Amino acid sequence: MTAYKPGDPTTINRLYGRAKGKPLRQGQQALVDELLPQIAMPAEGPITAEALFGEPRPLHFEIGFGGGEHMAFRADMLPDHGFIGAEPFLNGVAQALTHVSGDNGAHPPIPNVRIHHGDALEVLRRIPDGSLSFLYLLHPDPWPKARHAKRRMMNDGPIDMFAAKLKPGGEFRFGTDHAIYLRHALMVMRRHKHQFEWLAREARDFQVRPGGWPETRYEHKARTVYGHEVWYFRYRRRG
Repeated sequence: MTAYKPGDPTTINRLYGRAKGKPLRQGQQALVDELLPQIAMPAEGPITAEALFGEPRPLHFEIGFGGGEHMAFRADMLPDHGFIGAEPFLNGVAQALTHVSGDNGAHPPIPNVRIHHGDALEVLRRIPDGSLSFLYLLHPDPWPKARHAKRRMMNDGPIDMFAAKLKPGGEFRFGTDHAIYLRHALMVMRRHKHQFEWLAREARDFQVRPGGWPETRYEHKARTVYGHEVWYFRYRRRG
């Protein structure tokens, strides 16, 4: 079998992996039923800052936000920006809603987040080109088997879409703790040097977590339980 098969997530048009895990707690289910409809993506039409937040503001988009810790941290840190997160795993959506709602009174609600429970590419296609200031892809499923390589989000089709949606000077951040995916991602990004500038001058630039990039529970577990090294990549959209 070979990794070089036609297709990628922009052409496969289906989601892989779990959609739901253990049953939600009562409070989580209430957030899914009540809060999610209030901050979900509109059913149709272009997705813009004006449509989501009622005014122009820098837009951030996170693909597969897991439990939402990174998204909530960044949104709380940048209250004048707008954040969009997409996640197909219902339990992750419920965790993110807990953060957005204020973590059971631990802090004020975070009003500048909008969430899509489903396929990130469905939302990304509806964002006008050149609209995003930041795009995040953190610890995506590596699909390590060669025959599954076309399922990886780090492939030519998605990277072309990322480049289209980011404004010149916008930033794409990618993180992984999986060595196979790391090599694959670097290979793909080398093919897109005309679209992206890698913001690294020395090894430390991708071995040490940058400021404003919080550690998620997934990353902490990868490092402390499994002993994985974690890599952090920042790319700037060329003009």
